[in-house]
Amino acid sequence: MANPFKRTTDLVTKKVGFALLQLIERIFARYSLHGTPTFFNNDDFAWTQILEDNWAAIRNELDEVVLKHRERLPNFQEISEDQTAITNDDDWKTFFLYGFGHKAEKNAARCPKTTEIIEQIPGMKTGFFSILSPGKHIPAHRGPYKGVIRVHLGLKVPGPKEQCRIRVGNDYRHWEEGEVMLFDDTRDHEVWNDTDGERVVLFLDVVRPLAPPLDRINRTVISLIGKSPFVQNAKKNQEQWERKLESDVGPASVLA
Repeated sequence: MANPFKRTTDLVTKKVGFALLQLIERIFARYSLHGTPTFFNNDDFAWTQILEDNWAAIRNELDEVVLKHRERLPNFQEISEDQTAITNDDDWKTFFLYGFGHKAEKNAARCPKTTEIIEQIPGMKTGFFSILSPGKHIPAHRGPYKGVIRVHLGLKVPGPKEQCRIRVGNDYRHWEEGEVMLFDDTRDHEVWNDTDGERVVLFLDVVRPLAPPLDRINRTVISLIGKSPFVQNAKKNQEQWERKLESDVGPASVLA
């Protein structure tokens, strides 16, 4: 029989946590060094050049390693179970290298160049290949925490470009291969791939630059989120999938 006290405690904890995050979000919005636009200006983040200068090497590992295992790749919701709120089919595949500061060691060994590149990005906490099948629509949603900035590096962008697009707030953009897109994922946003091709981006979350001492508080909160049951469960799912891939196709050293 379910414990009613535990249910009540869990509900109160979630409500308190939500209220606290709302307060943090308002403060961070006020002291964000680059404001709170829907899409950020790449010129404000010098490290974007690292990604764009090396996009061809990243694309090569996508083609030669990741997409060779296309049918084995996990759906996003199989790693992060909370994603079932926005996706429940087989049309959003992932290949994680980092998740909230946790390194996916076996995947990283398969994509050493990409891993080396993203590890140069200041404040990088999450990094993975995000693969959308033709016709995939990700409904309107928002990220849970304003302490990070979302980064997309276009790797495979099918045409026509206007049919492969993202809306953040009231602003629409489409990806370009080899170009970085920065946006605030706590704004309501939505994605469409209305083409016949596959769309792939390198998906990163980096620490949002904030005025001190909020920058230190932000990093502490991110560290605590990384230790939460939600992230730990996703880490466990990722490690199970990595072990299965290794069992099916062999370790990274065999494929090198």
